[in-house]
Amino acid sequence: MPLKSACPLITALTRAEAYQHPVKSIRLVETHISWVLLTGDYAYKIKKPVNFGFLDFSTLDKRAFFCHEEIRLNQRFSPDLYLEVVAITGTIDKPQMGGTGDVIDYAVKMRQFPADQTLSELAEQGKLTVDEIDQLSKSVADFHHAIGNTTEISVYGQNADIKHWFDENFTQINPLLIEAKHKEQLQRIQCWDDHEWSNKSELMQLRREQGYVRDCHGDLHLSNITLIDNKVRLFDCIEFNPMFRWIDVISEVAFLMIDLLHHGYETYAHRFLNHYLQVTGDYQSVILLRYYLVYRALVFAKIALLRDAQLPNTDVSNQLRYNSFANLAERYTEVTSPKLIITHGFSGSGKSTLSEKLAENIGALQIRSDIERKRLFCHQAVNNEPSKLSAGLYAPEITQALYLYLAQCAKTIIQSGFSVIIDASFLKRAQRNLFKQLAIACNAPFIILDVQASNEELCRRIVNRQHDPSEATIEVLHHQLQSAEPLSTEEHPYVIAIDTEAENTLEKLIGQLRK
Repeated sequence: MPLKSACPLITALTRAEAYQHPVKSIRLVETHISWVLLTGDYAYKIKKPVNFGFLDFSTLDKRAFFCHEEIRLNQRFSPDLYLEVVAITGTIDKPQMGGTGDVIDYAVKMRQFPADQTLSELAEQGKLTVDEIDQLSKSVADFHHAIGNTTEISVYGQNADIKHWFDENFTQINPLLIEAKHKEQLQRIQCWDDHEWSNKSELMQLRREQGYVRDCHGDLHLSNITLIDNKVRLFDCIEFNPMFRWIDVISEVAFLMIDLLHHGYETYAHRFLNHYLQVTGDYQSVILLRYYLVYRALVFAKIALLRDAQLPNTDVSNQLRYNSFANLAERYTEVTSPKLIITHGFSGSGKSTLSEKLAENIGALQIRSDIERKRLFCHQAVNNEPSKLSAGLYAPEITQALYLYLAQCAKTIIQSGFSVIIDASFLKRAQRNLFKQLAIACNAPFIILDVQASNEELCRRIVNRQHDPSEATIEVLHHQLQSAEPLSTEEHPYVIAIDTEAENTLEKLIGQLRK
């Protein structure tokens, strides 16, 4: 018996005889814009004849064009998955996939991969791991680096267009809401959007001019990422509207973050963001992050309501999904009290490991001085050629310039409403005082994490360290021990001491920060 669909053509395509290759079984997956037929070795994606304004598949010619666009664009990162555009011929009752004669419709032919290996499936089963997140942050950062960006003559990425697409969410969501509390919530978000765009529109335009608007994936959420041979693979990018694809890279990052947050992976969302920024160094983008987090949450919310409108009274989870994403959107419109946290400690004390875990758990950004030192002075993040003490990369004037840059980044992040952890040794009192004064100027709580370990443990960790941005050696450690300026009495009120050789260090620290 064929599977049932509201579309007679799709029902007919669930029969094995519609295909020119062996069919193991046929499964139909339906979204608000497409049908996907899974046949075993191959998957066929057929576009629905719909027009949502932001998307128009209403004619055969348009569906043919966007099928070819889908192949072209997705082959950028998954060329072995996206094979060709095939014509659907024959009749509605007896169609042929890839046949000859008059064309009924078109399909994108893909190599089928296991459905249970998408990151959304893994997330729903609680099986998502840091390995996938770390692969993903590197893959997305590398993809963003490689793709084309806007030029002076480009029509994409204008701040007025960004506002238009944000506002379209309100236009499409509002008529679908029934309860007054949901309408009131949407109105609050819209008021915030108007104010935020007014404040940030010049930066949006500047980032476009600087080339941060790029030909991105455009639909980067967990359902469009899969594992093949334990490697993260992106697929199913936006082909139907270049305005949705040519976006600021931080908008793409926000999309994935919102999906991770929705699935309950709060720490992974922050880990992804931190690792992405550590690869790219694009800390200026954080100024726009809240705007795009709200926008992306509303896109998810809108899709939930559109699905509910297409298939009414069949899936109460769509309303629950709407509520979840609308609440996420409102969360990022709310005023926060960000913290300015610096580390203090010798090489090998565990500053970076502790900072990374703390940042993930409190939603802070971790900026690593070892990475930024090399980025600022044209070195790769990991380098096997150590610099000499107090020379080269570690010359006093270079170190001073580095701490000034770290302070600039910290100010940007705090003023954007996010806490920041500056992961550096901070062995000089002037370095610590610079950030104390910054915290006062930004009206932010100032915290010094005094990260400690025994001298024996410091040496052991340095000797065993591999694939780390830090170039510290035993010689560097001895120099630090001799030249460090200890924390003063005046600094003690800001200090939290952490022994990284003790148990439950992170849990104790989080508890102290919440007091």
